[in-house]
Amino acid sequence: MAPPPKPRVFVDADVLFAGAASPSEHGASLVILRLGEITLIDAVTSQQVIDEVERNLEDKLPRALPAFRLLVSRSLRVIADPQPADLDAYAGLADPKDLPILVAAIREGCAWLATFNARHFQPGHASVAVLSPGELVLRIRGRLARLAADAE
Repeated sequence: MAPPPKPRVFVDADVLFAGAASPSEHGASLVILRLGEITLIDAVTSQQVIDEVERNLEDKLPRALPAFRLLVSRSLRVIADPQPADLDAYAGLADPKDLPILVAAIREGCAWLATFNARHFQPGHASVAVLSPGELVLRIRGRLARLAADAE
């Protein structure tokens, strides 16, 4: 029997920033990145997100940049940003500045989009559940528990 496919998760800039700057190994944002690192999930982000986090870290926490770059290389699959013409069919589904994030998540087949700003992704798209990092960790924990129960 083939293993179930890995959950595909799009990681937004605020989650990536929080994970890179986390003082604790137990914060949900860093847990999501670690799940990507150990390949329990397919963690995806776009170049727009990487650029935004790098700018913010350079301004606010430049000492966190090396850890951020290491996390990205180990945990995430970085994809190209959607082209402006790709956004037209999805106009109105998210805040205009966040629409490329939602479209990238849709294009990559991400079932989940992890963000602290769910309101920026409203009304959203039926194929992508927008969740806070804590909510996402709970869903993944539930999936792992079901897999363990099925294995017994």
